[in-house]
Amino acid sequence: MPGAQVVVVGVGERVLFQRRRDSGLWEIPAGAAEPGSSFRGTAARELFEESGLRVREEDLVPFASLSEPEVHEITYPNGDRMHCFALCFEARVWEGEVQVEPEEVIEAGFWAVDQPPGELQPQTEVVLGLYQAYLATGRFQGR
Repeated sequence: MPGAQVVVVGVGERVLFQRRRDSGLWEIPAGAAEPGSSFRGTAARELFEESGLRVREEDLVPFASLSEPEVHEITYPNGDRMHCFALCFEARVWEGEVQVEPEEVIEAGFWAVDQPPGELQPQTEVVLGLYQAYLATGRFQGR
């Protein structure tokens, strides 16, 4: 299943985290692609749906890919299992105010990338490590 994840960077280099309704864990905006959608289109759509923030596709900067099955195989609450392949983007230019999607997200806010507000979704923990490696090296990261 293809998808996208977005690290939204705000004032003071703080990152947008959101707490999932289904698990209570914290994550960054992410989601699966719909038929006919690109990685950038998926990232922009998921960001808007989950947070109310709008980003132009051309303002999304890819920094990593995530596809390792031991990291990115997900079991949903209904028991469905998916092996996901995600392209990870950084968004530094965006518009709007954070407005959570209440069916999926309990709360959201900006925190330091290395000081998340609580226990992270396992994939988010990996993506944030890739993001920090990207910031340190300037090189695209893959896992």
